[in-house]
Amino acid sequence: MNRNKQITYRHLQYVFIILFISICYCTKEESTDTTKSTNQGTDWKIFRGDPQLSGISRTTLPENIKLLWSFKTEDDIKSSPVIGNDHVFIGSNDGFIYALKLGNGELVWKFDTGDAVEAPPLFLNNTIYIGSLNGLFFALDALTGKIKWKFVTEEQISGSANWYATIKNETLIIFGSYDNIMYCLNAETGKKVWAFETGNFINGAPAILDGKVVFGGCDAVLHVLSAENGEEETFLEAGSYIAGSAALEKDRAYFGHYEGKFLCGDILQNKIIWEYEDEEYGDAFFSSPAISGDKVIVGSRDNNLHCINKTNGKKNWIFRTRDIVDSSPVICKGKVVFGSEDGRLYIINLNDGKQTWSYEIGGAIISSPAVAKGKIVVGADDGRIYTFGEEK
Repeated sequence: MNRNKQITYRHLQYVFIILFISICYCTKEESTDTTKSTNQGTDWKIFRGDPQLSGISRTTLPENIKLLWSFKTEDDIKSSPVIGNDHVFIGSNDGFIYALKLGNGELVWKFDTGDAVEAPPLFLNNTIYIGSLNGLFFALDALTGKIKWKFVTEEQISGSANWYATIKNETLIIFGSYDNIMYCLNAETGKKVWAFETGNFINGAPAILDGKVVFGGCDAVLHVLSAENGEEETFLEAGSYIAGSAALEKDRAYFGHYEGKFLCGDILQNKIIWEYEDEEYGDAFFSSPAISGDKVIVGSRDNNLHCINKTNGKKNWIFRTRDIVDSSPVICKGKVVFGSEDGRLYIINLNDGKQTWSYEIGGAIISSPAVAKGKIVVGADDGRIYTFGEEK
């Protein structure tokens, strides 16, 4: 073999080796990156789209959005829907949990909890996990609606459950109750793994990232627990009670409270980084935030949707509706989807806050939208579940 051919052959060997190492490294990165969304645009299996409650959808919404179908329950809907395996799952104040076909709204099954259901469901491993206002927490077969197990708390459950896989590969279901306790149960058996008692009601859902469970409550404290054992690692004094859920990104938690302030806290250094308050309007934050790039989006009881700079807590823009915004916004590829108690579902531009679409349902919208598979699903106080998308 001559010298030129030897050089070419060795060069090719080096190229193949580098490519092989790069592929292995990328594969490892993808398999170990726990901060990536579990939603990935195919489904919306959990309140806010992923365990860190980021409020991000990876789907693409059509340009011409139409009402595809609606389904009537027997009472108003405050629960937020989830989407899994081409089905919609949602609770109603009529006491039932509903499973509907995503394509046409056909009823697949319904389950009677015995009391109003305000909490959003969690869809995980073909199981629906959800609590009701009678303090019961259920695990239901997602295909049939049959009960797998139930767990009894002392007060109502209004927030969604979240999940965590331990270092021993045990799946945990974590949720709060008005009995002041954050519960952790074994997903398969419903047996209690740990419980953490706070100083007051827990209304929102826990956010989970990097083995930390982060949540607030009416004790005006943002708690940071170990998901493995439920021990408190640190906490942040919020200044007022926290009705909604926090969103997590790396070591930062974003959340609002009842006295009209929205905060960014460092959960590792145990300090508040910035506080935001709208001096012109300003009211309680019951909505949970969505995070995208340098922006945090959240609704308020001052009738506005607020866009806040994630770095410094300054106002980017506000969008004014005609009533309270308790519905939590979803960010979807430069668009923001949310509802208002003025009875409208809105889509606005993420960058400038300009409205691009709206639909007047009529009934107040407290439910937070699920956005997946090119569709928007939301409940309303008229007792109906609405699904929007592109007509085919």
